Amino acid sequence: MSLIFFEDVEAGELQEFGAYAVTEEEILGFARAYDPQPFHLDAEAGKRSLLGGLAASGWHTAAMAHRMLYEAFLKNTASMGGPGVEELKWLKPVRPGDLLHARRTLLDKRASKSRPEMGITRHLLETFNGAGECVMTQQNVLLLGRRGFEQKPIVRTRPEAAVTAAPPTPEPEKLLPLTKFLEDFRLGEEIDLGARTFTKEDIIGFATAYDPQPFHLDEIAASQSHFGRLAASGWETAATWMKQWVAHQKMFLADLSGRGGVTPEVGPSPGFRDLKWPHPVYAGDLVHYTTTIENRRATSRPGWGIIFTHNKGINQDGVLVFEFKGAVFWQMRP
Repeated sequence: MSLIFFEDVEAGELQEFGAYAVTEEEILGFARAYDPQPFHLDAEAGKRSLLGGLAASGWHTAAMAHRMLYEAFLKNTASMGGPGVEELKWLKPVRPGDLLHARRTLLDKRASKSRPEMGITRHLLETFNGAGECVMTQQNVLLLGRRGFEQKPIVRTRPEAAVTAAPPTPEPEKLLPLTKFLEDFRLGEEIDLGARTFTKEDIIGFATAYDPQPFHLDEIAASQSHFGRLAASGWETAATWMKQWVAHQKMFLADLSGRGGVTPEVGPSPGFRDLKWPHPVYAGDLVHYTTTIENRRATSRPGWGIIFTHNKGINQDGVLVFEFKGAVFWQMRP
């Protein structure tokens, strides 16, 4: 099959694809690695949660949808990755035994003004279960190479004030918002989630399962791409943020409980917006994650509200590599 370039796609085109069988084993495996919340790990805990049963992590659903997109579209294109996702909504839980399929609609396209070798395409990706119910929607941007242009490597700059080591462990009082009920969150406070090193093995392992584009799998292929060297899938960068967030949450809720406090219940996320991968994460990078509480509000569901966050990942050189505006259901004060 001939490689598809930017010039070969047109706004309005629609493609239906996929038959991804979701297994309990895969749900548990992904949750253990990146999102070990009870409703993703235990059927009984899932029944007691807002999800009503064992369900896949939302980040897992996004990764599975991306794998279907790769098989049906990306692997046949002059793909140059994606800079981000404008909006994603998790509409229904994904259960063991679900058979997922998807639909891609190309919303619009334009040539890049600053990078003439690439074009920018915006897509609506809808994911459905076997019953035909839409479980997730996302509007994302994909970069496609233009025919006849040579790919230019990304220039990685090092700021003057570079971070050369893991950030210091934050003081306990700076972490307390994640141990509070909804009403107790202090708006504007930045919460340190710690740092994680991306290894070559982790990058290749995640890419093999969910994003097997050459620049995520093979060092030689990556060196010949615009990335210049082996780079992590953006979805791995996002899933690792989730891993840090859950680890932080568990640690401080356990501490609160140990001191005789009453711990709130934490629910799932309805989705996010403005997810951006402004710079690649390379093998060996140390990414430091943070969450800032931006807003909170009650919901129509008794006893539950939503907190809104601005989340970031910054590498050891002080470069922003990841950010998004998130939301999560949180228990209100009894």
